[in-house]
This record gives sequence, structure tokens and C-alpha cells, in this order.
Amino acid sequence: MTPIAKHFVEALVNDGAMARYVTSVETPLSPEAAFAFMADVTRFAEWDPGVKRAVRVRGEAPAFGTIYELTVEAGTTTVMRYATTEFQSPRRFVLVAKTAFLTSVDEVRVEPSATGAKVTYDAKLTLNGPLSVFDSLLAKAFERLGDKAASGLRAALRAPAVEGRPAA
Repeated sequence: MTPIAKHFVEALVNDGAMARYVTSVETPLSPEAAFAFMADVTRFAEWDPGVKRAVRVRGEAPAFGTIYELTVEAGTTTVMRYATTEFQSPRRFVLVAKTAFLTSVDEVRVEPSATGAKVTYDAKLTLNGPLSVFDSLLAKAFERLGDKAASGLRAALRAPAVEGRPAA
């Protein structure tokens, strides 16, 4: 297939739709406390039911270059290795994981609000290589997973004990 034909077929099948889920949550926590909670990736399993385990494998604390392994369950169980590629405390960080089949880019932004902070979680999943033609199918499944994680995140950020809970 010529590159032009391949691009045309991908556009028809995929229509440029990557799997993306964005949610924003208002919390009474200060921006600093909300950022600290979110940046401690080892706590993701507390609020995301798709994350079964999260451990820090490199780095002493949340920071640029810190690496985490998350055991995720979405039909099958997979261990994803996330690297912190951007870290601007207390406002924003980005995690990136890449496997043979997919790439995950998760961005967390924290802004001050009138009642505390607004936390925005922006997750993007794309299938790698020739599998990318199925990104639109992945998007539909990712929306269901994202809804469950968003519900857990809302509950976790509402909890008054978030600031005092020990890190996992």
C-alpha cells in the first residue's frame, strides 16, 4: 500500500481519534496539598480501580525523572513503566509509558480555585505502529475506564484525610 493510500485508510478507520480522557475535579485541598497527593503516583491505586499496584522504582520522591511501575487491569493485567518527563511543582507533571503496543501520556494540572484547587487529569492512549488504525476502538473502552477513575478521584480529593494519609 502506498503511503498516501495508507494515510487515507487510517483516516477512514481512525478519523484521528486517539483514546483520550480528561476530567477536572474541584477539591477543598490547597493547590500544594492536591499536587502532593496527585504527584505521589504510588497512591494511584487508592483512587483508580484500574490500577492494582503502583510502586516507585527509581527516584526518592516525586520529581522529574522518577520512574514508577503500575500494574493495570483492563481486560488483561499489564505492568506499565511510567517516567516523569515534566515536573513543575505545585502546578503540573507529565507521566509517559510506552510498551510494544501502546503509549500512554498522562498530564496532571493543578490550579488554585475559590474553594481550594482544581485538579485536571488528561490521559491519552495511542496504539503504536500499525495498530494505530484501531485507536478509535480503544477510545470507546478507555472512556469507560476513565469514568471509573474519575469517580474514584473525585472521592479521594473530597476526603478531608487526604493530606494526612501516609504514602504507600
